[in-house]
Amino acid sequence: MSASFKGKVALVTGSTSGIGLAIARAYAAEGAVICINGFGDAAAIEKERSGIEKDFGVKAIYSGADMSKGDQTQAMVTDAIKQLGAVDILVNNAGIQFVSPVEELPPEKWEQILAINLSSAFYASRAAIPGMKAKKWGRIINTASAHALIASPFKSAYVAAKHGIAGFTKTVALETATFGITANAICPGYVWTPLVEKQIPDTMAARGLTREQVINDVLLHAQPTKQFVTVDEVAALAVYLASDMARSITGAIISIDGGWTAA
Repeated sequence: MSASFKGKVALVTGSTSGIGLAIARAYAAEGAVICINGFGDAAAIEKERSGIEKDFGVKAIYSGADMSKGDQTQAMVTDAIKQLGAVDILVNNAGIQFVSPVEELPPEKWEQILAINLSSAFYASRAAIPGMKAKKWGRIINTASAHALIASPFKSAYVAAKHGIAGFTKTVALETATFGITANAICPGYVWTPLVEKQIPDTMAARGLTREQVINDVLLHAQPTKQFVTVDEVAALAVYLASDMARSITGAIISIDGGWTAA
């Protein structure tokens, strides 16, 4: 599939590693100018930013905006438009996880997860949509989760946020349908990323299981393929959804979960 994004600008939140980085690199491979965002070691982030420029011959900038802060999220989009001329493709991918029974979930964790996983998509979309409407072209892709469709125990904040992303995506799709803009949500099952790897110890503690039991009996238990989804598979779907061939796909909540939500 060829989906040339030459002349387009893509901003991907939470893209210094994992799914977000794979999506940013996939867009760059198709010619898009890139803005990455996220936390991490400064040298490692610079290596990824410069690597995009070196590997694909496109301009790439980095924003260290904190996605838990609405003002920073909006400012990131505004600054990207000033520096790069537009934000044509917005991928709201930033996310965090915390595993805990409801009654033991720290309120600050609830607020943080909703802010980063849900509210940041609102603030970024709010800032990007006017420019997309003016150009009569735009793509908003939200990284949701199988947990946008079903629940799992000990993940109340995450499940609530991802269900919220599904509803937000549908609403934005309806509001922008006549402006050449699409809004869709990708719902991965378990993808082997730093986010998933970091929640294994917490799940071990919450459920009294070994690492191997968490991987096989919890993470992959629900996926009939018994395989992790790869970041490149998710990125390929994100490329398609941003292409002109996907112009009639909007308001869709698309599973890529090894059959998890088929049951």
